[in-house]
Amino acid sequence: MASLGRCSFVVACAAAAMAFALLATPSSGQLDPHFYDHTCPQALPTIKRVVEEAVAAEPRMGASLLRLLFHDCFVNGCDGSVLLDDTPFFTGEKNAAPNMNSARGFDVIDRIKAAVNAACRGNVVSCADIIAVAARDSVVALGGPSYNVPLGRRDARTASQAAANNSIPAPTLNLDRLVSNFASHGLSVQDLVLLSGAHTLGFSRCTNFRDRLYNETATLDGTLAASFRNVCPRATGSGDDNLAPLDPTPARFDGAYYGSLLRNRGVLHSDQQLFAGGITDALVTFYGANPEAFRRDFVVAMVRMGSLSPLTGSSGEIRYNCRQVNYS
Repeated sequence: MASLGRCSFVVACAAAAMAFALLATPSSGQLDPHFYDHTCPQALPTIKRVVEEAVAAEPRMGASLLRLLFHDCFVNGCDGSVLLDDTPFFTGEKNAAPNMNSARGFDVIDRIKAAVNAACRGNVVSCADIIAVAARDSVVALGGPSYNVPLGRRDARTASQAAANNSIPAPTLNLDRLVSNFASHGLSVQDLVLLSGAHTLGFSRCTNFRDRLYNETATLDGTLAASFRNVCPRATGSGDDNLAPLDPTPARFDGAYYGSLLRNRGVLHSDQQLFAGGITDALVTFYGANPEAFRRDFVVAMVRMGSLSPLTGSSGEIRYNCRQVNYS
């Protein structure tokens, strides 16, 4: 796999990016974009319709559905475990620190599942596949690139709050720990920069960026910090759930995220770490100057992430209800 992690110059990064986009082959195992072509040809159009309705009603929902895929795949693979409610037998992922009062869109997934089951006249499409397709359709609905989603995932029968707490990268991480976290999932430095580009969409809660507003050593642009102090008061617990956009165009998929990093306007510490004198600086510069390259390479990274450790074949199950395992 071509890697951009140690590019020294933007020209070198451009050449490596082209190689990555053309030559990288995601490890998708038994997954196939045409998995439902015969069993339920209406599955993907149905998902697309419900996602478009949800995003039209609330553009922020697009970022939330995209985020669900990240938070699913980073915890024991892309298996729909993030959707499971707690049971007497396990504590699920919804109340893990990265998800509590933050992960959302579960009601939209419920609507998609009901609509797909009706269109397919049965329980044919897994919740894990619904998350993956809904993420793609959310990107497209907000002006981003389309791509074929490999399909055929099955759903986990359990979830782990501890795994979610340990596996999902926190917004406070420094670059070395971000690189290490992504590497532990089989993702490269380039994947880190590209997938972080999903923050071209959506908002963050005050509790995730408060320290950057009141810390004199933080690198956040002073004008932006001052404007966000109105949203996010200094006192912990005051306005924790208030929201600020992650880039200037939070409802449009574009390259503004990288431009923000170049001007020290990354809202999250983990975002600004991508342009802070480290090995990812050249990548941020390259994608900031080449939004079409970002769109092209982003889909490759999304397919790679969406193919992490799927359950296939006879493993797992296809849930009737995405919130709970099947009981026979």
